[in-house]
Amino acid sequence: MTDYPIPRPVSGDVVDLILDDHRLFETLLREMRDSTADRAGARAAFADVLVAHGEAEEQEVYPRLRRRTEDVGEHEVEHGEEEHAEINEALLALLECVGTDTQKFDDAVERMNEVLQHHLTEEELTILNPAREDVSDDDRAQLGQKFLAARSEQLDQGCGSVENVQRLVDEARKEGLLGEDEETSEG
Repeated sequence: MTDYPIPRPVSGDVVDLILDDHRLFETLLREMRDSTADRAGARAAFADVLVAHGEAEEQEVYPRLRRRTEDVGEHEVEHGEEEHAEINEALLALLECVGTDTQKFDDAVERMNEVLQHHLTEEELTILNPAREDVSDDDRAQLGQKFLAARSEQLDQGCGSVENVQRLVDEARKEGLLGEDEETSEG
């Protein structure tokens, strides 16, 4: 199995750090589309960094940006959280694929790409651009440290496991961020 290292910087501008993760997601998605690559290894690394990133954004970044910039409002933050829930749902389907050489896996990768690319584009335009313009360099650096600490804590806990992603999806359903899944609907 190939080892896909997940970078663990300790400081930086939060906008740059988030963008670095976005590019890593794209690289790992390309690996999962490549039938000659270690798709299972890429999937494991992708799941870990994707969940760690999303949880760190929701814990540290979104709440602070909402307070520090007029352009990042409640709607953008809530929409970002809804998209994180959709991403986790697509990730769960990807993780539940038994093999990586099946049409089901390829379809799950395609669905993940669609959901994720939509989110990345919106986040870069509606959240990160205003942060560049309205948040000071020092504040973005401080926020970067908090983001990285939360991200590392998630990575240390094995956040990309099927069980954890299932828990996140279940929580999102209870919070109304996702529609009820017919299989898990109770009533």
